[in-house]
Amino acid sequence: MRFVWVVAWRLLREGRFQTALILGGVTIGVAVVVYITAIINGLQANIIDRTLSSQAHVVLRPAERRNEPVLSAGDWVVTLADVRKRTEREATIADPAAVLATAQSVPGVGAAAAVVTGPGVAQQGGVRKAVVLQGVELERYQQVIRLDDKLRAGALTLQAGQALIGVELADDLGLTPGSRLRLQSATGASLSVRVTGVLDYGIQDLNRRRVLLPLRDAQSLLGLGREVSEIDIRAARLFEAESLAADLQRATGLTADSWQVANGQLVTALRSQSASSLMIRAFVTVAVALGIASVLVVSVVQRQREIGILRAMGTPRRRILGVFLLQGALVGLGGSLLGAGLGGALAVGFTRIARNADGSPLFPIVLEAVVYRSFCKFHFAGCLLGGDLRRYAPTLPAQQTARGWV
Repeated sequence: MRFVWVVAWRLLREGRFQTALILGGVTIGVAVVVYITAIINGLQANIIDRTLSSQAHVVLRPAERRNEPVLSAGDWVVTLADVRKRTEREATIADPAAVLATAQSVPGVGAAAAVVTGPGVAQQGGVRKAVVLQGVELERYQQVIRLDDKLRAGALTLQAGQALIGVELADDLGLTPGSRLRLQSATGASLSVRVTGVLDYGIQDLNRRRVLLPLRDAQSLLGLGREVSEIDIRAARLFEAESLAADLQRATGLTADSWQVANGQLVTALRSQSASSLMIRAFVTVAVALGIASVLVVSVVQRQREIGILRAMGTPRRRILGVFLLQGALVGLGGSLLGAGLGGALAVGFTRIARNADGSPLFPIVLEAVVYRSFCKFHFAGCLLGGDLRRYAPTLPAQQTARGWV
């Protein structure tokens, strides 16, 4: 084994320029793939985070009752030509405690919270704004949707007679923490609350429309008694929300909508982006690997004289093969490590250049260890392929002399 190491290292040192060229090719190839992957993964993670930071992964709602298009009475069957939705009071969940207990027993559910939602009007002085009144138990709701990172002013507290509003609504009505605000629901009931905090959801419509109230206050204001509008669920695994919604629907008998269903266009865009990214990375990786392998094959062919001398000296064929495989392994390992470091450095440098107006990064870069390992292994395999002499090493009899190769 020491013989293989000595010869491989000496051949690498003698062809310094060629070794540097191959090493540079591996480094750049790995760096490009790692950089592209980090950028795209970071962009997707940022889009998903901005979209889902203010909404539940799965929402449970009462099933809608629909009129049947076929009526039967005895021997008579009538098919209705025009079937419309019933005009009725909005369906609610009558026993939220039981539904919460059932939902939390389903595997894959991270947290669950009861929510009351309804239309209303916010009034300050002579200004009136249409809003969405949302009642929650703050401690439970925080487990589903984090609010502490959205707080921009005041305190994150929600006791009886208090409310949390968005930054746009606060600007429209001239409100600050401690201000009084009158809310009126569609039923005509009204309630005066004190603003305790101002939130920034990152979505302008939510900042202008959403008003968070204690669950009991919202139920009274909307005339729902002890009933709730929906149950919000946080999935333990984000991308398994669709299958979790099906499990919850079977367990509770309610209609379950996942975030993938609610954001169909976003999911389609993300899938298209992932497919395009995969194709780009695959073509770049294959092209670089084949280029590296071809250079190493040429290097093997150029070493025919040395191979002949080694064979004439009685060196076994497997040792000669080991020399060139070791060369490919050394170059592949060194280039992969350098390329992984260079790709990570380029990605980090991008975050320092691409910034928002407030100086924060445009979006975070996702550097995953699995990305490094997978692409380094692929390029490493390409280098080993180039060093494989089984098709290129000359077949010489053991008594062949070196003179025939001079």
